[in-house]
Amino acid sequence: MGLEIEIGWLTLLMFGSLVALLMAGLPLAFVTGGIAIIFLFILGDTDTLNIVPSRIFPLMTDYQLSAIPLFIFMASMLERAGIINDMFEVIYKLLGGLKGGLASATIIASTILAAMVGVIGAAVVTMGIIALPAMLQRKYDSKIAMGSIMAGGTLGILIPPSILAIIYAVVADQSVGELFVGAVIPGLMLSSMYIAYVTIRSYINPELGPPIPLEERITTREKFALMGKMAAPITLILVVFFALFSGAATPVEAAGIGTFGSFIVAALAGQLDWQTVREACISTLKASSMVIWIMFGATIFVGLYVLEGGQQFVTDALAATGLGRWGILILMMIILIVLGMFLDWVGILLLAVPIFVPIIKDLGFDPLWFGVLYLVNMQMSFLSPPFGYALFYLRGVAPKEIPMSDIFKSALPFLGIQLFGLTILMIFPSLITWLPNLVYH
Repeated sequence: MGLEIEIGWLTLLMFGSLVALLMAGLPLAFVTGGIAIIFLFILGDTDTLNIVPSRIFPLMTDYQLSAIPLFIFMASMLERAGIINDMFEVIYKLLGGLKGGLASATIIASTILAAMVGVIGAAVVTMGIIALPAMLQRKYDSKIAMGSIMAGGTLGILIPPSILAIIYAVVADQSVGELFVGAVIPGLMLSSMYIAYVTIRSYINPELGPPIPLEERITTREKFALMGKMAAPITLILVVFFALFSGAATPVEAAGIGTFGSFIVAALAGQLDWQTVREACISTLKASSMVIWIMFGATIFVGLYVLEGGQQFVTDALAATGLGRWGILILMMIILIVLGMFLDWVGILLLAVPIFVPIIKDLGFDPLWFGVLYLVNMQMSFLSPPFGYALFYLRGVAPKEIPMSDIFKSALPFLGIQLFGLTILMIFPSLITWLPNLVYH
């Protein structure tokens, strides 16, 4: 038999070594899996090692997860077909005449992009390459410009088809469709808040976001002609959404429709060739493999922790705070925000959600509502210093003369808006639950 370690010490040892190794820069997937295997040997016997296949196999055979590579592939195809550039150009020409119009255009383009792309990095980097030079060239305040790109880019976590929502649904045993539908209103609400913030700031101080010069503006007739350019990708999004929300297709089938549609859209744009498909396949393989490996490692890690009594330990520790059910919920949100500063979203999901969801159910909260709160919370993790991913994605494409401190500062007002949005969603749960109840019940 293995060693007996008291659960408090075990929590400290397992999570302490996890933090230490991640700080050393080792990849999350192998750190979680590796620590889990080492502790399995220390704590158990050879039989306990059976936990490894028993945790991994259900993930490998989970039908819902096949939506992940399909949605990533759809996004890669649309990106390579040049659709995203066209889309920004269209929205930018439509809104350019307004104060702060380009920043609003960036957020709207990112919102539409989020509905095509479940992956954050692609949105932030693409908009950073296309929209940032366009705004800086027209004398936009760099902080407003960068903030709107990062905040808009993180909407992909929330607006369906979000990859995170699919993994959450699998881990928390929720319906993917319900979670997708529940995230629509919060996603649009946050997007509107970002636009309102940018517009109000630009109207108070026009130097922050000047309208584009008269000679660059276009007539109403040209605007309609431009809209025609966007018909194919927008139709594709609407078809995928309709298939999902009408219940005509499961999320996996909707992803299949989207993937097939992305071939048609690429063909219409004259970009469908072997090179495009090959590159889209390779980037899909890389992104999906990363997500699945992290899932394997973290699920063994959490499986062992729960097996050793970790679930009960965390439940007792939260109950001992004497905070009451809302206090515990707020504490969970704070824990997720702090984790978001240091870990990536898949890691947080697989480490925290399996432990939190049973507690949420015991407290009598709706797990679907908690799921969407969790997605909004993870959006914050992308913007929160010191390790917010969106900050570093943008650093990679922003002009060298912009210091990192400016990128950090540009994220802060939008982080505040996200926190405000999270608070509103906690106070008014029906913003999340109303649409799923309408569609599914």
